[in-house]
Amino acid sequence: MTTLTEAPAPVEERAPDRKPRRNWTPWVLLLPGLLWLTVFFLIPILTSVSASVQTGDYDDGFKLTWHWANYRDAITDFGPQYYHSLVYSLLTTIVCLALAYPVAYFIAFKGGRWKTLLMALVIVPSFTSFLIRTIAWKTILADNGTVVHTLNSLHLLKITTALGWTVGNHVLASPAAVVCGMVYNFLPFTILPLYTSLEKIDPRLHEAGADLYCSAFTTWRRITLPLSMPGVIGGTLLTFIPAVGDYINAQLLGNPNTTVVGQRIEDLFLRQTNGYPVGSAMSVVMMVGTLVIVMTYIWRAGTEDLL
Repeated sequence: MTTLTEAPAPVEERAPDRKPRRNWTPWVLLLPGLLWLTVFFLIPILTSVSASVQTGDYDDGFKLTWHWANYRDAITDFGPQYYHSLVYSLLTTIVCLALAYPVAYFIAFKGGRWKTLLMALVIVPSFTSFLIRTIAWKTILADNGTVVHTLNSLHLLKITTALGWTVGNHVLASPAAVVCGMVYNFLPFTILPLYTSLEKIDPRLHEAGADLYCSAFTTWRRITLPLSMPGVIGGTLLTFIPAVGDYINAQLLGNPNTTVVGQRIEDLFLRQTNGYPVGSAMSVVMMVGTLVIVMTYIWRAGTEDLL
């Protein structure tokens, strides 16, 4: 007997290992953005942190003395202002979400061929100046206006005054006026992300829920709301972050008892010769506090669409 064996396959010569060429294209594309963030974001933050531990005044100059007591003064002396900023921004975010969700839902699912026009109507007010939009509320909430007259007729101002949100029969120069102005100015920032998320939902999912005898509320709770959560989270963040630092509405529509952090920082920087260090410390405290709140909110929300 003879045994047949297959000839071994020829060994291919391996090409010498070559070091892969590094692709610099992504870094070149990122360079303008990195430079922008460095010049207009990182450097100002480092400057504020440095100024927050300095001493001196505007006439004689400021020196880096690591005066950490500025942070103590920033926290202990301006506690009510931090409280006002946080409460007004949280309430504004909640009201904006309550108003924006039905609007975005209607445009996404019921707008039909009018979607573009309806979204344009949402954005158009933002084309005017933020300051002009805020001043307009001084006319809307005037004592002789329709809003105040209606609230007085319904005896609602007595309730809001008892809660401390209005003053007597007036809406202007009150916390309620500040929140109204903030809601109006930041509402589009809540509607746009919500509309984007709702627009992505396949309408056939709603039809499937109806085929399974789900009520409209159950379909919304089990299908629409979970799928729209990225828009809810994005919209609330885009509202809360600028609202917590806003002070124009409090300055124009509020009173001395509604002062927020931004107003005090402006006073320290523009009206006090030695206010730079404490004003910078207030800015850093506000920035860190907002960052902690935002990161905690994103972590608790558990969505990956924001990463």
